[in-house]
Amino acid sequence: MPGSAVRTMRIAVMGAGGTGGYFGALLARAGHEVTFIARGAHLEAIRNGGLTVKSSLSGNFTIPVKATQNPREMEPVELVLFSVKTYDTEPATELIRPIVGSETLVLSLQNGVDNRDRISRILGQETTICASTHVSSKIESPGVIAQTAGGGRIVFGEWEGGTSPRTDRLKTVFQDAGIRGELHPDIEVKLWEKFLAICAFSGVPALTRLPIGPIMACRESSVFIRSTMDEVEATARAKGIGLPTGCVELVMDEFIGMEPHARGSMYYDLAAGRRLELETLNGTVVRLGNEYGIPTPCNFAIYAALKPYLEGAPVLPK
Repeated sequence: MPGSAVRTMRIAVMGAGGTGGYFGALLARAGHEVTFIARGAHLEAIRNGGLTVKSSLSGNFTIPVKATQNPREMEPVELVLFSVKTYDTEPATELIRPIVGSETLVLSLQNGVDNRDRISRILGQETTICASTHVSSKIESPGVIAQTAGGGRIVFGEWEGGTSPRTDRLKTVFQDAGIRGELHPDIEVKLWEKFLAICAFSGVPALTRLPIGPIMACRESSVFIRSTMDEVEATARAKGIGLPTGCVELVMDEFIGMEPHARGSMYYDLAAGRRLELETLNGTVVRLGNEYGIPTPCNFAIYAALKPYLEGAPVLPK
């Protein structure tokens, strides 16, 4: 439970999937007033039986929480954990308008590198900051979130750099809830570091239908996954992003040390026949590569091979 120095926050989780469900549940367990915005069977299961988390990091627990499909039923909140799939960014942002007040902070936990701009066009720049999340989690079944890999970190910061009272408070709230909240002075660089990793970690397992262990154990596929990241790094540098020297090597070491069964979210979406975040990830690398004259053959291979699945499992002719 929160310590005496941690004031309870009113929090909404927009998108109660693997990422939002996991971090939101930890905040609810710590005593914060958390409402999950969800839909369908997942919403009904949360309403009827609470939210269950299965986690190697945080233990297994079930906690009763509030859940709704309609944010208009809620009062304005202090914090929105915004964790919808990137293709739902604009409609989800419009949906949360009623709960975003003058003091509300919207924290994007999404993949990709342009979500702040997309959210800010609707809610204003002062409202939104972004985070790089480091966790592998999914909806195992309605009402159940399974955290399977990753360190459970949220790296965040003001877009203009430095810290502020609101980011300092957020760090304290996260750490009190057992979340590794880390403030960073240049969050755009951290987003690109995560983007570099996730283009490979989501793209290559989805392409091969394999988890990270067998991919890294095969010389040719490990070369492919590294080359995928090399292309992202080259594109980032052409765009003027100051990625640290050796960033690809560091991620390769992380992949080698990762749980061998770990896979990125795009694999799980592909396996379930759901829409893919392909345009946000490898598709963005291909487009920026074309814009800056950077060859991106590995990202193009991922993009081209998975493009037929973009809107979900394609309907095959009979």
